Formats: sequence, structure tokens, C-alpha cells
Amino acid sequence: MFHVMFALPGLYAIARFLWPLPFALPIKILLALAILVGSQYHLACRLTSGSVFSPEMPRSVIIVFNWAFISILMLFSLQLLFDLSRVAARLVSGVTLQIPVAVSCALACSLLLIAAAGVRNALVVPSVRHVEIYVRGLPIEFSGYSILQLTDLHISRLFDRRWTEAVVRDANQIGADLIVVTGDLIDGTLEDRRLDVAPLKELHASDGIYFITGNHEFFFDHARWLEQAEVLGMSALENRHVVLRRGKGSLVLAGVTDLTASETGFPGPDVEEAIAHAPSDSPIVLLDHQPKRARQAAEMGIAMQLSGHTHGGLAPGLDRLFAKANGGYVSGLYDVSGMQLYVSNGTALWPGFAFRIARPPELTCITLRREG
Repeated sequence: MFHVMFALPGLYAIARFLWPLPFALPIKILLALAILVGSQYHLACRLTSGSVFSPEMPRSVIIVFNWAFISILMLFSLQLLFDLSRVAARLVSGVTLQIPVAVSCALACSLLLIAAAGVRNALVVPSVRHVEIYVRGLPIEFSGYSILQLTDLHISRLFDRRWTEAVVRDANQIGADLIVVTGDLIDGTLEDRRLDVAPLKELHASDGIYFITGNHEFFFDHARWLEQAEVLGMSALENRHVVLRRGKGSLVLAGVTDLTASETGFPGPDVEEAIAHAPSDSPIVLLDHQPKRARQAAEMGIAMQLSGHTHGGLAPGLDRLFAKANGGYVSGLYDVSGMQLYVSNGTALWPGFAFRIARPPELTCITLRREG
């Protein structure tokens, strides 16, 4: 049913956009077949790896599939807009709108270029985004403390070893005091990703590297990936915390499991357990992959929360849909009842929909400042 659903936009584009065009029949048939194949990108993922979340095809094929799939969705949306406009015009004025073939073809070509640009934007090694966050109760010893947030790396055949090496190189050049990885580290099994994740072992920060699970870890034997994270030098925070110290000052770093955990038979996120027995006079920084529960965290006295998951909403317009699914939080810094919530656009994104327009990926370097 999943793959039939994704075939429907392609079929609509063929019937309503392609077939009325004055092209020769063989050309129409070839283009129709191309649209049908492109619409089944996720079926191709399943056939190559057993999962829609892990395309195990050559990287160039994955890129072309993304471009084709996104182009089809955009063409479907354009044609649907045309058809709704025709219906509205007929109901209001009795006039049947006619869109010239040249205009239709020009718009379609523009969409193909926009889709190509969006895929290209998704694949770049992210730039550093510097953010200052004022934290209530921050000890003076931690003023100026830097945290590098990596999230939604989705290391895969698309974001492969070479990409990971570049990210690690740029991350280390920042020289942050602490590195946190807030979920969705991978897409694929340990056997498929072992070489692609290997460069992460070269990450370094004076106060260490901490990791929490995202929803995608639970698609690929998260217990084995937790073990591999430790091998790579990351300490997993699964509903627990650590205390970071600078002189007489202390800062609590807590992490919770992803909401998906409870749906797959594992302990779900538990902020209360994560901060149990934490020093009462130390501000708490919470790592939670999904931002939707930020208000509950604020009510529990969390000073700052770092999240990802939304990929920044991918593009203007789409970001409103992502916000609705994530408690209203999609990208950037929010004040949630006094708690500072930062939602990263992500270091990468799911290879099943690699597209970004005006929502660039980021290596997020967060500098903590004392409030007041």
C-alpha cells in the first residue's frame, strides 16, 4: 500500500500533465515509464536492502532517484494547482482556463531545475552555524563554553565515508569543549555502514562526545549501534546524565531515548529518570532527538534542550507541516517557558527524501552565556 500511494502522484502527473501534451506517442510512453519508475524510489530501496530507510544502490543512482522522485511530487502539485484553478474559475465565472503548452512545459522545466538545486543543497558538507544561548543559572565557569551539535547525520550510501570524513575534519577544526550527537546517526545495518561511520572515531573534544538515539536507530538494531557508538568513542545517554565540571561550577548533560523506542519494545524517553539525583544547583542541558515534548521538559526545570529530527522543515512552506508534527518547533532557537530550545536543521537528512531549499544543513556550534 505504501508504494501504491507513492505511485498515485506519478499516475496523476501522467494522466493530467503528460498525456495531453502534443508529443509523439513513443515519447509519451517513455516519459510515462520514467515517471512510474521514479515514483517507486522507495520500493527500489526496499528491494536493495529490505528497508525503505536504507538505499543500498550506487550513490549516483540514489541521487538521480531523489531528483526524479522529488520532481514528480512537484509536478503533481503543479498540475493539481492547475486543475483546482480551472474548477474554481468555472464555478465562479463559467470560464474554462486554458494554460498554453509552452507555459506548462516552461513551468515543468523550472521544477526540474528547482528539484536538482534542492538535491544538490542537501548533499553539501554543512557549514558552521554559530549560536549564542543564554542559560539561566549557568555558572560563571561555563560562560563561553562551546558545544558542537551534530544531528541527523543519516550516514548511508548517500552520506558516505568521504562525506563523513569531511564533516569530522570540519568539526574538529571548531575545537568545541563538548560534542553531542542528537540522534539519527545512521541509515543501514552495522555491516553496511561500518566503513562509512569509521571516521567518527577521529572526532575529539576535551569533555568528550555524547550520543542519543533517534528514531532511525530503532529501524536498524539499535542495541548493536549503541555498542558501535561506544567503539567510536561516543558515550550513550539513554535516560541518564553526566555532570560536567569547570572549577567549582558544574553543568548537567542529560539524554533520553527517542519516542520510537517505546513503539519497538524498548524503554521510552524518561526525563525524570534521566535527571534523577542530578545536582539541584546545576543547570541541565537535555538532549532529546525530537523537539515536540519541549514544554514538558521546561516544566521539569530543564534549562536548555537540543533537538533535531525536523531537518529544518526542508523548504519554506513545507516547514509549516513539519512544525505541526513537532509541537510547533522546526528550526532555530525558541524560548519555551524560560527554557532555551534549539532545533538544528541537521547535519544531513534521510536519503529517502534528500532535498533542501533555504534550509541549509549545519554544524551547530553553541556558545553558552550567563543569563542576566
